[in-house]
Amino acid sequence: MTESHHREIRWAQALLWLVPALWTVNYIVARKAPGVIGPYLLALGRWAVAGFVLLVLAGPELWRERAAVLRVWWQYLILGALGMLVCGAWVYQGARSTEAINIALIYAASPVLIGLGSAWWLGERLGLRQVLGVALALTGVFNVVVKGQWAQLGDVQFVPGDAWIVAATVAWAAYALLQKLWPSGLTATARLAAICTGGVVTLLPFAIWETTQPGLTQWGLPALGLVLAAAILPGLGAYWIYGWAQKILGASRVAVSLYLGPLYGGLAAWWLLGEAPGWHHLVGAALILPGVFLVTTGAAQSVRRVELSVDRGLE
Repeated sequence: MTESHHREIRWAQALLWLVPALWTVNYIVARKAPGVIGPYLLALGRWAVAGFVLLVLAGPELWRERAAVLRVWWQYLILGALGMLVCGAWVYQGARSTEAINIALIYAASPVLIGLGSAWWLGERLGLRQVLGVALALTGVFNVVVKGQWAQLGDVQFVPGDAWIVAATVAWAAYALLQKLWPSGLTATARLAAICTGGVVTLLPFAIWETTQPGLTQWGLPALGLVLAAAILPGLGAYWIYGWAQKILGASRVAVSLYLGPLYGGLAAWWLLGEAPGWHHLVGAALILPGVFLVTTGAAQSVRRVELSVDRGLE
């Protein structure tokens, strides 16, 4: 092994810790957005900027493969609606009434839903280990949503934002599964550029409607700053680092970074937003993260998890 390769490994190991921090930026942006920019307009701006960069990079390939892309244009529209509209704008909508740590913890359960979907939809087998993981993770999510008040469920004040985040988490699982169900001959960058285009098309009418609603968006530098932060840091930055590190370190070692999301999200919410974690968050994390580990480390799920988590950097 050359010194150059050793240096690459050291850089990849160091930068890998940055990936979940970049994802956390999106949760902070979501909590800062109310009163500055509407959720659909923020999502449109984020994916328009990211999509433009990706189109510049993958433009020649998309032009060569334009006939193949146009044959399945509806797939990119559906994937764009799930990945950019629901998993984008609905997260920002949910953040108007729920905490950043709730978003991080609920979203952490998405690999569990992917595992369930693989069993029910793609015919994969769930072993006892994975079933236990599903039960643990979903119990943890429910604990977060009900704020740990299992004995007084009737007194719980449910937050609408949690429902938006749960819906976005389900949509992310569907987005990941459909990418496997609809294989593509495009490179990862070109396919993501096509999906971003579909996302922008589906977001556009909602964003236009949102501009007619008073008080949602204050045009100016703060709104532009949130759009650029969401597009560049959790979008292009995390995606590029994740893909580059995966080539050097291997998929299984890089996938460990997925488990750091709730930790980074909770610390950032506490430090930057003053949202101190409660016991229900800690208990939820203690259930969700081992559950995700059990589901995603089974032999039947590990390869699929790797294939489906490549785009997670755009979360």
